[in-house]
Amino acid sequence: MEGTSIRQKLGAILEALYYPIMALLASFLIGSVIILLTSSTSPLEAYGYMFKGAFGSTAAWQDTIIKAIPFVFTALSFSVARRCGIINLGAEGQFIMGALFSTIVAVQLPLIADIPRFVHLPLTLIAGFLGGALYGLLVAVLKVQFGASELITTIMLNYIARYIISYAVNGPLMEPGQSSYPQSAPIPESSVLNPIVNGTRLHWGLIILVVCIIFYYFYQWKTTKGFEARIVGFNPSAGEYAGINIKAATLRSLFIAGGLAGLGGCVEMLAVQKRLMMTSFSVSYGFTGIAVALLGSLNPVGVLVAGILFGGLSAGSLSMEVVTDVRSSVALIIQAFVILFIAGRRMFTIKRKRHFRFHPVAQDEMGMPLPAPKKEDATAREEMPILESDLKDEDKTKGAK
Repeated sequence: MEGTSIRQKLGAILEALYYPIMALLASFLIGSVIILLTSSTSPLEAYGYMFKGAFGSTAAWQDTIIKAIPFVFTALSFSVARRCGIINLGAEGQFIMGALFSTIVAVQLPLIADIPRFVHLPLTLIAGFLGGALYGLLVAVLKVQFGASELITTIMLNYIARYIISYAVNGPLMEPGQSSYPQSAPIPESSVLNPIVNGTRLHWGLIILVVCIIFYYFYQWKTTKGFEARIVGFNPSAGEYAGINIKAATLRSLFIAGGLAGLGGCVEMLAVQKRLMMTSFSVSYGFTGIAVALLGSLNPVGVLVAGILFGGLSAGSLSMEVVTDVRSSVALIIQAFVILFIAGRRMFTIKRKRHFRFHPVAQDEMGMPLPAPKKEDATAREEMPILESDLKDEDKTKGAK
């Protein structure tokens, strides 16, 4: 029995890995075709330089992980919402709002009062979380109260977030004396996320990310609210029948999802960018996070591994462009095809013929199943479902005769 259980678990793991691996292979194959058609470098040589730039040294690994951190944050955001049956395309806007809120608190609060680092930094992180969470909650309210599709509202709010950032860096948050290039004042040292170890580039945002991954696991699989969210995502009708408040689950899931994306924007701002600029969001962190979440099958460990892979693509493609004549945008094409292939994963499905036979079950007036019929009555029972009320009516008819 123990051997059978191990084989079943191994089979489940292999089945879960099948689609992501096939999607990656197909995407890299298409990337190879594009490289062959557009450059004089062979695909193997180009991918070799890409791999070396992503994982070939300690510095390359650090660069890969730093680039992966925002992708994993937005992937967690998408995963939390998707577990509740919500397609959150607004992680990009929530990420931006988290960066904006954290910048406001980081830059403006010291102008009001002299506060120590151990107070300033936590307040900045909380502001980043709330910035994304409230933006996600807005989507939830529109969905719950007015029936607005989250697909439409999240995409619209992404654009609005970018316009808000443009207004902020060109107006109230513009650095004094800086009129030629719109940007905020630099983040003060009291709210900067420093390296974990001096002499390295890995910052404390990595620790925050690990805490968020652990939170995601425990929330989804170890708490009642997470279980309710997964039930609603799997079958809303069953969840409603079981007494789960679907509106509350939706509000809660999008609040947490937005908060995780906002915290990602906050970490990126405090550890990497260190000032708010329009070019801070030239990388589509939110939409790349969707690819990471899908590639990781919404699993916390899978999302982390997929995030490192995409971080490697981002870091390695820049190194590849320096050494060869292949543009770094090939990595974006590969990422796009990963989304396409995983979304349409039936392309890789091995067709299995399965035969199902439906046997109606006898029910009483309350819809509860009656005891299993005796063997001699099985054929009669299989023909159609029989209600207990029908049997009573038949007995009354016979008595009248």
